[in-house]
Amino acid sequence: MTGTGSRTTAPAAPPNPAPPEGLSGRTLQWLLVVVLLVQAMVALDTSVVNVALPDIQSALDFSPGGLTWVVNAYSLAFGGLIMLGGRTGDLVGRRRALLAGLVVFGVASLAGGLARTPGELIAARAAQGVGAAVLAPIAFTLITVYVPAGPARARALGLWGAAAAVGGAVGVLAGGALTQWAGWRVVLFLNLPVVGFLLAAARRGIPTDRREVPADPREAAPRPRPDVAGALLVTAGTSALVLGVIRTDGHSWGSATTLLTIAAAVVLLAAFVLVETRAAAPLLRMRLLTHRLVVVANLFVLLLFSGQFAAFYFVSLYLQQVLNYSAVATGVAFLPFCAGMLLGSTTASRLAARVEGRLLLAVGGALAAVGFGWFAAALGADGSFLTSILGPSIVTSVGIGLCVVPMGSAATVGVAPAEAGMAAGLITSSRQIGGSIGLAALATVATGVTGRRDGGGPAALAAGYATAVGISGVLLGLAAVLAFFALPVSSAGSRTPVTSQQDV
Repeated sequence: MTGTGSRTTAPAAPPNPAPPEGLSGRTLQWLLVVVLLVQAMVALDTSVVNVALPDIQSALDFSPGGLTWVVNAYSLAFGGLIMLGGRTGDLVGRRRALLAGLVVFGVASLAGGLARTPGELIAARAAQGVGAAVLAPIAFTLITVYVPAGPARARALGLWGAAAAVGGAVGVLAGGALTQWAGWRVVLFLNLPVVGFLLAAARRGIPTDRREVPADPREAAPRPRPDVAGALLVTAGTSALVLGVIRTDGHSWGSATTLLTIAAAVVLLAAFVLVETRAAAPLLRMRLLTHRLVVVANLFVLLLFSGQFAAFYFVSLYLQQVLNYSAVATGVAFLPFCAGMLLGSTTASRLAARVEGRLLLAVGGALAAVGFGWFAAALGADGSFLTSILGPSIVTSVGIGLCVVPMGSAATVGVAPAEAGMAAGLITSSRQIGGSIGLAALATVATGVTGRRDGGGPAALAAGYATAVGISGVLLGLAAVLAFFALPVSSAGSRTPVTSQQDV
């Protein structure tokens, strides 16, 4: 099969790690243990450091501006390398790439815990982001390639979404408790036993990498050369985009710095598209973007996480800066959100065989939008956990949980196993970039609303946070409308017929 837009006569899909003939029940169980724990660890690491930032600033003498790079270095590496991380598993083997990603993540966590200067910690956090950029898309790919389609895959995707929620909530809770009782370095050392267990479990639960053997020996081709140009361009382009957005905390959206950085990102990504149309083994095969399910699923994820990341951040600030919760109490306050995510994702897993995926996405997105609207109305200076947090947390999290299974299915249905990492990298990139853009944009909104309130104080902060969370609800509402009207009937669920590879 000749790749569209390519001048080469080589097969469009190069020889890649092949899916297994079938996995034993025990091997499949170990595979799920690895996937879910990887997902939880990556989500945990995204949130666990945030509550330790004041202690880190004091211990290493960070400047206020420099402290943001403890978070930004991780986000830049993670967001910029996701596409490359997903494709690496396709080309060199998922087991091999997963083990390498775990080693990088573990060594970086150790280095971060031992850091003595701001530069050492920032470098370690960037290296953690590199490891996460490999781990996150490959964990998702392992489900879509190795878990049989149907109820089993729906359950696995439901657990995958729940693992992210659990990891994020535990990260906030553990970060506060460990920082308060054992010091901020333990927050980073926490990853080491988890990585050690995963390295052992991956050897037991992840099948050995194999290469597809063509039916006709004349079609055999040597291992394709890595798409170095594509990797450099997409990494530079997405990194510039994320950098331009996260630096709006110090530069306005209309400043020359912001506009030039985002313009550079657009140019780099346009060059990436041009290169990918000619590459023999591209990081992103452009015909994937002609698949309606894949495109709509990625737009849905972009909107969903633009709102979710921002709302999670502002509710956390509301608890600590308006209601004066400690870091530990803030983590406990997020446990209902974790429970709601688990309820929503398991419910979606049970309904996936009987309810259209687009309906699950629409209902889940609408329910989350209602929850965020409830948050916006309830976040006041005189609020409390019972009146401002508990109810909206449950409604929002159940809605988001309902979306996990169908959006994962829609993003990968019909994608050839040899290119599953490509699709996983794309949806994970949409998640990360959407979250970064949403948070930066809504942080500007919250700051503007707070600054316009006379007197400042808790009431002004609460008004800014409520406005930002309300806009998050609008984004979720748009995602629900997109799912209902843009996805075809009987899509994004287990009832969806798998399309041929030529359609992808």
